[in-house]
Amino acid sequence: MRPLRRPSRGPVEPAAVLELLEPGTNVIVPLANGEPATVLDAMEAASDELDGVRVHQMHPVRDRPYFHGASAGRLDHVSYFLSAAVRTAFHEGTIDLVPCHFSEVPLLLEHLTGPVVAIASVSPLDEHGYFTLGTNADYTAAFIGRVPFFVEVNPQMPRTSGRNHLHHTQVVGWCEADYPLLEVPRPVPDAVERRIGERVAERIGDGATIQAGVGSAPTAVLEFLRDHRDLGIHTEVLSDPMVDLVESGAVTGVHKVRRPSKIVTTFALGTRRLYDFLDGHRAVELLPVDWVNDPRVIAQERDFVSINATTEVDFFGQCASETVSGRYWSGSGGQADFARGAMYSPGGQGFVVLPSTARGGTVSRIVPRLAPGSAVTTMKNTVDKVVTEYGVAELRGRGIHERTRALIAIAHPDFQDDLAREAHAMGYLRD
Repeated sequence: MRPLRRPSRGPVEPAAVLELLEPGTNVIVPLANGEPATVLDAMEAASDELDGVRVHQMHPVRDRPYFHGASAGRLDHVSYFLSAAVRTAFHEGTIDLVPCHFSEVPLLLEHLTGPVVAIASVSPLDEHGYFTLGTNADYTAAFIGRVPFFVEVNPQMPRTSGRNHLHHTQVVGWCEADYPLLEVPRPVPDAVERRIGERVAERIGDGATIQAGVGSAPTAVLEFLRDHRDLGIHTEVLSDPMVDLVESGAVTGVHKVRRPSKIVTTFALGTRRLYDFLDGHRAVELLPVDWVNDPRVIAQERDFVSINATTEVDFFGQCASETVSGRYWSGSGGQADFARGAMYSPGGQGFVVLPSTARGGTVSRIVPRLAPGSAVTTMKNTVDKVVTEYGVAELRGRGIHERTRALIAIAHPDFQDDLAREAHAMGYLRD
């Protein structure tokens, strides 16, 4: 992968990106608000002129006709995590999904066959001649200086710190656009999720370094940490509840081993409040995902705590976090990255959280066997603590019989007898 040595001298039209798209080109696009909407619009509008161009992206935020086969063979999409924008297209069979750990996406993209170009939405040039990837570093920042970048400059994108800066001489073309960033409302935990949050928070000590995934239950955990002290943040996604922790004084990061006193993330997604918080905030570092999510880096922190949601847990402790009733819904993301990192951290803890039931209380999420077609996200050898509103099942180092008993104990009482009968039939309970 060799970057072009022809810097752009001024703004051009978004369609100028077409000059870079020779047959068989792979286009790397950041996730979420990092995607440059006007550049992708131009590519779609000219898709009849393209030949074998493939867009590689996690979590797009805008539905597009090319996802649904409108330009198959000319402009195609490859997903590394399903979002609402592409979920239907995957089920229709018009896009493909690459199973992966988030930490390994840069490595997978590095081995693509054919030319590679990156396109991204960026903050305006600063006085030193640098753009930033704004809300993102993700896998895209790993390719700065290595592949040609064509960028869309949006004044509504926050200017951020970290390893996500591009000097204007590293950009082969740039256009201008002005539109609001997508906002994701903060989840509002219900009573069940708040009970889960309380159970997890009481097991986290002052000075721990925290990673939390998206969803109501992880949000509830963060809400119960506001009275803690000297917490650190080293997380895949920075969210609004983490801003609350910083502003409450709970986060200082002084005990962190890597990037002390810094808030480390690889992308941010939330409301405008979060994006304004990021703008010019020098204590927040957006770093490439192959560093942030690397279990070997995470493991260097003492008392690292990983908090992630799942949909179903079986008697082995296998956590299916990316499928619903055996149907693909999202992707692995960084859940396994952080679970493995926490496992090797001195004093580390990995929490997998879920309400005990689904579908209005009619279905148990603690199950003897995962639903057919389910994908295991956190494997049985890695899982540490599984938490429902009824308690905490500590699984690490425990046998199948012990695990089964511990998991039944945190299932909803309405399902415990049926689960016990099934466990006896399977030979996992003997009394």
